[in-house]
Amino acid sequence: MSADFCKNAQERPEPVKAEVKGNIPSWLQGTLLRNGPGIFSVGETSYEHWFDGMSLMNSFTFKNGEMTHRSRFLRSDTYKANMEAERIVVSEMGTMAYPDPSKNFIFKAITLLNHTIPDFTDNGASNFIRYGSDYFATSETNYIRKIDPVTLESQEKVDYTKYLPVNMVTSHPHYDKEGNTYNIGTTIAEKGKTKYVLFKVPAVPQKGKSKDALALKSVETICSLPCRSLLTPSYCHSFGLTDNYIIFIEQPFKLDILKMATAYMRGVNWASCLKFCPEENTLIHLIDRKTGKSTEIKYYTGAMVVYHHVNAFEDDGHVIIDVIAYNDTSLYEMFYVRNLKDNTGVKDTGYSTPSYRRFVLPILSDKGVAVGQNLVKLKYTTASAVKEKEGKLVCQAEVAKFDTETKNMVYWSEENCLPSEAVFIPRPNGESEDDGVVLVAVVNRNPGQSSFMLILDAKTFKEVARANVNGELHKDVHGVFIPHES
Repeated sequence: MSADFCKNAQERPEPVKAEVKGNIPSWLQGTLLRNGPGIFSVGETSYEHWFDGMSLMNSFTFKNGEMTHRSRFLRSDTYKANMEAERIVVSEMGTMAYPDPSKNFIFKAITLLNHTIPDFTDNGASNFIRYGSDYFATSETNYIRKIDPVTLESQEKVDYTKYLPVNMVTSHPHYDKEGNTYNIGTTIAEKGKTKYVLFKVPAVPQKGKSKDALALKSVETICSLPCRSLLTPSYCHSFGLTDNYIIFIEQPFKLDILKMATAYMRGVNWASCLKFCPEENTLIHLIDRKTGKSTEIKYYTGAMVVYHHVNAFEDDGHVIIDVIAYNDTSLYEMFYVRNLKDNTGVKDTGYSTPSYRRFVLPILSDKGVAVGQNLVKLKYTTASAVKEKEGKLVCQAEVAKFDTETKNMVYWSEENCLPSEAVFIPRPNGESEDDGVVLVAVVNRNPGQSSFMLILDAKTFKEVARANVNGELHKDVHGVFIPHES
């Protein structure tokens, strides 16, 4: 990743057909939505952290062996306020925005109050969430923005707090076979309590409610878990889900609420209020999805920082979870704009190396040992590696398939490219776990070559097609695939 990825993107709201090399499978019918930062400077002001950039949404629509692409900026209140002021006026996690020096004392006092009791940004640049039949651009604040998944047009803004007492919500929900959505939010000091709220949004509206009603109006609280510390809740970016259990990792990577309330007047950003406590342990909560109760057994492990869960399943009386873990918080630090370097032949070595960790949790029920099955043994990942070629360091895109049983890995790679996350799309009525394709949006930095959507056969990991995009692609964060029948 390099500093040129902090240049502003251009939106292309009209669909443009891509040039396809190879053959896109005829059964692949749907739209892949991708979300990530796309605007990094407004006027003479710039964001300090890459994750703070204003949302650029991309859609890649597959139909009858062809692909079309379009992109559009999310018209959030943050976007509108910044553009109207011609400067960044809404604070993000890694960038504190201060008023124009020409503003009067009253305006500055109101700005200070808004940062003491933060009214967070609605710049949903992290992912998309489906609630009911609606799709929303999201980050991790209490605000989400409904979007049209076909045109990418921004629609109404939704505040979680009108339906749930949560100040922050993860951008990585889970969906069950019935289409219900599960997620976790954090409640900060409500009635003297700080807690984690696990909730479910039904796929079908409750009786008596219109099909067009906002699905969040039917939200159901599964349970609330008290925070181990009133003023320092654990940061939660994702969680695990099996047929019978929800897995929540309460890690010693915490948000200091008192420091956050005073960050503005101290001249620091909110991200500086996140702290890692390596001397503390990690508590893994196992919650029964039907009863909403935590298991009697408590699971502890050493200190770690977890952003993403990889896998979760039940097998022979145990819940098995796989996560990507770090020994410190340097991953977030790496994405500060000041730390992003061009490919100058200097290899960054000062950041924590991630590790793939598996936890096997024994479970007991009233009848003894509980047994379940929900095994997924193949996982897909992407990375940008730096390798030496003819005395120079060259950035190389790598997409990998990892078998958690055999520990074997297979790769696709290409030089001077940067991949997005890999998204597995199963073939309808597929015969095996890896019967389908893997989709990866690839930023191509080779001169004169187009960025493209990569389509890999998930079983053989051979390239079956690439769809060259007529225009620039930018590094994104997360997304969701919407089958056409939906």
